[in-house]
Amino acid sequence: MNDAGVPEIENAIRLAVPGDSPAIARVLAEAFAAFRPLYTPQAYAATTPGADQIVPRFAEGALWVAELDGAIVGTVSVVPRGQALYLRSLAVLPAARGRRLGQALVRQAEAYAAAHGLRRVFLSTTPMLTNAIRLYERLGFVRSGDGPLDLYGTPLFTMLKELG
Repeated sequence: MNDAGVPEIENAIRLAVPGDSPAIARVLAEAFAAFRPLYTPQAYAATTPGADQIVPRFAEGALWVAELDGAIVGTVSVVPRGQALYLRSLAVLPAARGRRLGQALVRQAEAYAAAHGLRRVFLSTTPMLTNAIRLYERLGFVRSGDGPLDLYGTPLFTMLKELG
């Protein structure tokens, strides 16, 4: 435990493997379940892909999972795009929130970008994910005028962070 009484998480993040796809799909579904009514059906389906839709992501970029007590409780994936890294599908189970796992996952993606000579990290989010937006802002992301502006009728905006 650290000084704030939060369990240490240094060893909680690991590179995912294709066999983790069902657990990753479960994390995405559970993490976004409370927001389902705010998404169009197509946008929710795109936000919460099933295991069969996650497997091809391993060929597009890196995926990580956060574990607590041997169970996968968080995830993020990235896709290199030119000199930037697109961060997608960041999610932490509601029961595991408050342990800085989301922050650790974002930091892992940033370290990956830096190690690969990429100069910025960007993501798309919806205005209703206020806690996630606050996390991104605390980590140095700023809103951008770049698109996309919606996902199947659900509003989106882009946030980016220039890496030093």
